[in-house]
Amino acid sequence: MMSSPLRLAAAVIGLALLHVNAAQAGGYERVHIPMDNGHLDGVLYRPAGPGPFPAVVALHGCGGLWRDNGKLSMRHADWGERLSDQGFAVLMPDSYGSRGLGSQCGVKELTVRASRERVADAGAARRWLQTRSDIRPNMIALLGWSGGGSTVLAAIRRDRRPGDDKPDFTRAAAFYPSCRIQSESPSFAARMPTLILMGDADDWTPAAPCGYLAKAAQARGEKVELVVYPGALHDFDHPRLDVKERSDIAYSATGTGKAMVGTNPAAREDALKRVSAFLRGH
Repeated sequence: MMSSPLRLAAAVIGLALLHVNAAQAGGYERVHIPMDNGHLDGVLYRPAGPGPFPAVVALHGCGGLWRDNGKLSMRHADWGERLSDQGFAVLMPDSYGSRGLGSQCGVKELTVRASRERVADAGAARRWLQTRSDIRPNMIALLGWSGGGSTVLAAIRRDRRPGDDKPDFTRAAAFYPSCRIQSESPSFAARMPTLILMGDADDWTPAAPCGYLAKAAQARGEKVELVVYPGALHDFDHPRLDVKERSDIAYSATGTGKAMVGTNPAAREDALKRVSAFLRGH
């Protein structure tokens, strides 16, 4: 018969294995990221094996990280699974849910702003990853969609270089960000290789300001690449989103609060390959 200490040890090991298996079954584990004034909730996709792994901090758009049914949104699950299968640890901080907020797409007076609070969230996520022995601390990239993409552009400015003594992000990719603020800033300069992916039919965050930003950055010798997909709308990389009109938007290019969104299979296929190669440094 097993003694009480052995039974207790077996129970602890069993619970630990149950936790690991549950995390693997869902593809991710829920994590808590420390911040000065509390913590951020988030999800972490981790490749199989001991590591250490390169990592990606992935920033959600205005709709947040979760769907109404409590499941991780389809786009984030798709990217998390793809990148972790390719050997990247993927950390997705929840900038809205952590603060008790739902979707911010229709909110005009934001309290969690792309250029401030969300830049701080990205930095906290990077530092948390760098405390882990299974992460390569000098190989952490930044990725974002829409409002998260706008955060990427704010975070990569040379005048926003982190003040800590830890390695900086190595590169950054932004899907359909709003480029207007950064393109109109005389002090904008990218401090790392940056990839921006847009659709030329996007009437939520139009491609033109990103064109101005990329052209000016390239003229200064900065490694900023812009890819514009013909006929693609906002959310073109979504794994399965029928083309439709949204009418719940605080700011759109038309000023009507409406914009078209939807998957573009050709643009999505190219973006999946292009971003993967970019994050690997190719």
